[in-house]
Amino acid sequence: MSEHLGPYHLLSRLGAGGFGTVHLALDPEGRTVAVKVLHPHVAADAGALARLAREVETMRRVGGPHVAEVLDASLDVTRPYLVTRYVQGRPLSAVPVPVAHLRSLAEGLADALLAMHEAGVVHRDLKPANVMMAEGRPVVIDFGIASALDSLSVTASGAVVGTPGYLAPEVLEGRDAGMEADVFSFGATLAYAATGRQPYGQGPASAVAYRVVHHEPDLEGVPEWLGPLLRECLATAPDARPTAARICARLG
Repeated sequence: MSEHLGPYHLLSRLGAGGFGTVHLALDPEGRTVAVKVLHPHVAADAGALARLAREVETMRRVGGPHVAEVLDASLDVTRPYLVTRYVQGRPLSAVPVPVAHLRSLAEGLADALLAMHEAGVVHRDLKPANVMMAEGRPVVIDFGIASALDSLSVTASGAVVGTPGYLAPEVLEGRDAGMEADVFSFGATLAYAATGRQPYGQGPASAVAYRVVHHEPDLEGVPEWLGPLLRECLATAPDARPTAARICARLG
């Protein structure tokens, strides 16, 4: 049975995450969009919704071929939702990257990182599952949502704010997640793309988090042209990591 949410016609469910369920939908002009309907426990957190509402206008300033732009939002309704550009493709976590395509992937992700940071947006949950591969081009999704909804009541209700292995050490230790944390996540995501392995291994979240804070990443198999940059991005100290602009310059 078809369903409408505001002016959007929901067609099918695409997936679900810690904060909401994503639907393929049609906008009033008949264009396909992605509608993320926030989970009830998130929608019940007035403080988190107010913070997200403040961030939405900033998030809407992020644009470019490598980001799924925020197009609309309705947060003061019974079922709050966000609308973004629909990206037809598969997540990087499910798509092997040929060595020949690794540089273009790195450049595209760096471009997305720069677009977010120039607008003042911190992704906070950059990882392979949040990078869609559309005809070989990376497109970053869900930027800014985790950062805006990172509140005690939301996280206590069960939402996962970030993924161990891609979260920076300072975030795992309870400190603020700034743009430097996104650079760490960028490095970990590229390391995964280059090797097919999580750079801090697998296992219980607590064990992975311990390795992020105390161990060096596993970069065996990373091409020589990329290895030095990833080591800098994965530095334990936030101020030792390059900025998004510096990463773009190095790759360009």
